[in-house]
Amino acid sequence: MSDSRSGIPDPAGPRPAVTELRISAFRGVRGLRLPLGPLTLLAGPSGSGKSTVIEAYEVLARLASGERLREVFGAAPGGPRAFVPQQARPDELGRRGFRLGCTVTGPAGEVRLDLAVQAEPSLRVVGERLADHRRVLLATALRDPGRPVVQAEWHTAGVNAVTRAPLPDDQLCTALLPLRVAGTTQGQRQVLAAAEQVVLALRSAFLCDPRPETMRETVAAGDETLRGSCDNLAAVLRRLRTESPDVHAELVEAVNAGCAAGPLRDLRAEGCAGPEGGMIRAVAERVDGRRVPVEWFADGELRHTALALVLLFGSHACHARAPREVPPGQQTLMVLADGLDRALDERQSDALLALAARRCGQGRVRLLGTVADAESAAQVPGVDLVTLGGPRRTRPAAAAPRPDHPADGAAPAVPHSRESHQAAEAETDRVVAQPDRRATGPQTDAEQPGPPAPRPADSGRPGA
Repeated sequence: MSDSRSGIPDPAGPRPAVTELRISAFRGVRGLRLPLGPLTLLAGPSGSGKSTVIEAYEVLARLASGERLREVFGAAPGGPRAFVPQQARPDELGRRGFRLGCTVTGPAGEVRLDLAVQAEPSLRVVGERLADHRRVLLATALRDPGRPVVQAEWHTAGVNAVTRAPLPDDQLCTALLPLRVAGTTQGQRQVLAAAEQVVLALRSAFLCDPRPETMRETVAAGDETLRGSCDNLAAVLRRLRTESPDVHAELVEAVNAGCAAGPLRDLRAEGCAGPEGGMIRAVAERVDGRRVPVEWFADGELRHTALALVLLFGSHACHARAPREVPPGQQTLMVLADGLDRALDERQSDALLALAARRCGQGRVRLLGTVADAESAAQVPGVDLVTLGGPRRTRPAAAAPRPDHPADGAAPAVPHSRESHQAAEAETDRVVAQPDRRATGPQTDAEQPGPPAPRPADSGRPGA
């Protein structure tokens, strides 16, 4: 269970995790319902939508962190309209948009979030729904297009069954609930627990795309929180080597598996002499005592090193949009890696996938990534491979832990209830498109409409 006022999960309970992603009319994806396991890899030809799936997850994560729609979509080439398929026809009011959603499993059970965003003629949220298997907990609807607000109502179960209030139309209302709901009734506490579970899971996402061209540069010694480009690897490495020497030893072993400069006995940071004083760089120390600057590593070696560090140290290394009051040990970092095997040779790719399968199996991290070599990924135990446009393939994990005996402190698995899933689907059928249940490739729909006209909030169904 969790403290419904703080949202901090009990270490003995399931950690919040996104277990399904839903996308409709977003970029080139017409309608996709994608179940997410601990280690989900996407494959498929160029243009099949692999990167779009990663981008959709990142959008939800940024909105959950409190960013406004303009911050998320405004700087993109082409502006907000670039996120809607060109063939999508506007509705009778000239509106076009897209829909995103996810299911989060955790201490509050299975919670669904669905969001409808209008991209044209103006950027705004036109409908949002938060629901568990019993009821709709939050619903919003656009009542007055001339005002920058939506009418929101949330479950109260007190003197009044629901509470109604206007909320901004350019933010995720679910992320605002902890600041608006008092938590004085059982119904309000249920709303808070569900909202905080969703926000915590989404904010644990870390978009990781190591850039070798910037990783070779020196970095300020105090720049110790890993960025997605991993260009400050040296500073992060120095901190983690001191704080977690045992895990650092695992990192050295992992780097050895993908590095031609080995065998290595240490990986550390050292100061730079001369005009770059106050700056540091990463250095690999061979067993014969010779030191090799990490900037001499090949691109594949640098990417392999950075990704191995993320998988081993998890949220301890990464700025993952998680509340500071939640201990890192209670967070499950969700790594988003577009082009996971980019620039890696076969040996590096195999070693990295094996490490990812082990860490994800232990519950320390989760990973959603894209790969070019689908056949190699399919051979790794524990990988859930989805070929967009084709069937899902899963290779059972070797010596997988029993659900009631999780390995290495991992939370026990939470089974999906068919009945609760169907009930939640019935409540959200107007927000999310209903594609085939198989994880199939996205399609461009020339007939895809914009967001449907909203219903009044007091109808119990959000307009989306």
